[in-house]
Amino acid sequence: MTTSPYESLVHAISDASLIGASASILSWDQETMMPEQGVELRSRQMAQLARLSHEALTKPAIGHLLSSSESSAEVKECPRRAASVREMRRDYERSSKLPARLVEQLARVASTAQHEWAIARKNSDFKHFLPHLNQLVELNREQADCLGIPEGGERWDALADGYEPGCRAAHVEQVFLPLRVRLQKLLDEVRGSKVSPSDRFNQTKFALEGQRSLMRFAAESLGFDFARGRLDESSHPFCGGSHCRDVRMTTRYKESCVNDALGSTIHESGHGMYEQGLPFQHFGTPLGQAVSLGIHESQSRLWENQVGRSESFWRWIAPNLASHLGNVADGFSSAELYGAANLVEAGFIRVESDEATYNMHIMVRFELERALIGGSLDPKDLPEVWNAKYKEYLGLTVPEDRVGCLQDVHWSMGAFGYFPTYTLGTLYAAQFFEAARKAIPGLDEGFAKGEFKPLLVWLNENIHVHGRQFLSGELCERVTGSPLSAEPFMRHLEGKIRPLYQLV
Repeated sequence: MTTSPYESLVHAISDASLIGASASILSWDQETMMPEQGVELRSRQMAQLARLSHEALTKPAIGHLLSSSESSAEVKECPRRAASVREMRRDYERSSKLPARLVEQLARVASTAQHEWAIARKNSDFKHFLPHLNQLVELNREQADCLGIPEGGERWDALADGYEPGCRAAHVEQVFLPLRVRLQKLLDEVRGSKVSPSDRFNQTKFALEGQRSLMRFAAESLGFDFARGRLDESSHPFCGGSHCRDVRMTTRYKESCVNDALGSTIHESGHGMYEQGLPFQHFGTPLGQAVSLGIHESQSRLWENQVGRSESFWRWIAPNLASHLGNVADGFSSAELYGAANLVEAGFIRVESDEATYNMHIMVRFELERALIGGSLDPKDLPEVWNAKYKEYLGLTVPEDRVGCLQDVHWSMGAFGYFPTYTLGTLYAAQFFEAARKAIPGLDEGFAKGEFKPLLVWLNENIHVHGRQFLSGELCERVTGSPLSAEPFMRHLEGKIRPLYQLV
C-alpha cells in the first residue's frame, strides 16, 4: 500500500521526535533522581541525543517531503493538515540554520550548567556559575546569528521566536512599559492602605509529608491525571515529560508556607493538563504540540491565579486541609485563607510572588537577558545590575545572589528569550478566563463545590485539542473574540486586590 507524501512526512517527523522525547525524560531524571556524580556522562548523553534529533529532523528527505506535501491536494484542501505542514516547514527551516556542532555543544554545556547552577544557588556563589553563564551567553549569541536577526530587530528576537513565534523585544517593551505603570500605581495604593489580609496561615509550619499529600489531592482534584503523569520534587518547579501520556511535574516545599508549594503545584498542573489535553494520535507533529510558551503559560497562570487564588477555590479546599495538614489547619476560615493567598508584598523570589508584583520580576529578567544577548551587559556584572533593578522596580535590597540572580533555572538551561512568555501568558489567562465565564454559567460557584471539570473540558475543546493549528494571536481572537489586551488582567487583579485592601 502506497502512502502519500503527507503521511510519509508525518511518519518521519513522529519517528524523529522519539529522540527528543527520550531526551526529555533524561532531563527530568537529572533534576529529580540522578546521583550527583552522574552529571558528566549525562551531559554527553544529552549532547548526543540533541545532535541525533537535530540530524533526524533536518535531513534532506524531510525537506523533499515538505515540498511534496505543500503542493498536494490532500494538504491544500485540509486546513488542519495545511497548518501542520506550515509549522513543520517553520521548524525545519529554523533547525536547518543551526549547525549540528552548535546544537550538540549547547545541549552539553546546558546539562552541566544546570548542575553547577544548583550548587551555586545553594551556596549563593555567583562566581561558581559565572564560567558556565559566559559559555551559554556566547553560544546563544552564536545561535541567534545563525538563525538570523529579523529585519529591524535584534539578536534577542531570534531566540524569543523559538518560544513565542513572532515575538520581538520592541513589541514586548511596548506592552511592558504601560503595564508597569499601572501595576506600580496599584502597588503604591496597596502600600498606602491601613488594611491588609492576615498572613498567619503563611507563617504556620506544616509537616512536609502532609503538604505532599495535599499537593497530590489538589492536582488530582483540578483534573491532572496521575495515570498519565506524576509529581516529584526539584530545586525549581517545572513540567516536562515525553508526551501526553507521560507528563512529569515537580514542585518544592518548605515548612513555613504551604501556599508556596500549593501555588507551584497548581501552576505546574496547569502545564500538565495542557500537555495531557494534546491529541496523542498527533504525537511528534505540530498538531500534537502546544501553540507557544505564551499559550502554555496561559494555562498554568489561569489555574494558579484565576482558579487557585479565587475566593470560591478556598471555600472548597478549606474543609479539606485538616485531613492532610492536621488539626491546626482547622483554625483558619476560608476568608482568612483567601486573604493569605492574595497578600500583596514585594519579595525576592519570582515563583513565590503575588499577582500584583509577579510581572515586575519578569520585566527585570527581560531587560537583563536582552542586554546580555545584545552585548551591553557583561555576565560578570549581572548581580550588580540585577540588584539595582530590584531596588528600582520593587524597592528591595537583595541580600545575596541565592535569592537574586541565581534563583531561576532558565539561563542555566540556555533558555534566553523565554521570560516574557510568563507575562504574555498571564494576560492570555485573564482573557481566556473571561471567555470561559461567559460560556459556562456558574463557573466560579462550581469551584466552591470542587467542580473543576467544566473549565478543564472547555480548555480542552477550545485550546488544547488544536495543537499548533492556530498561532497565538489567532487562537486568542478565535477563543475570546478580541486581540490580546492587558485590560482583562487588570480587571481581574484590581477587582480582587482593591476590596481586600479596602481601596474601593
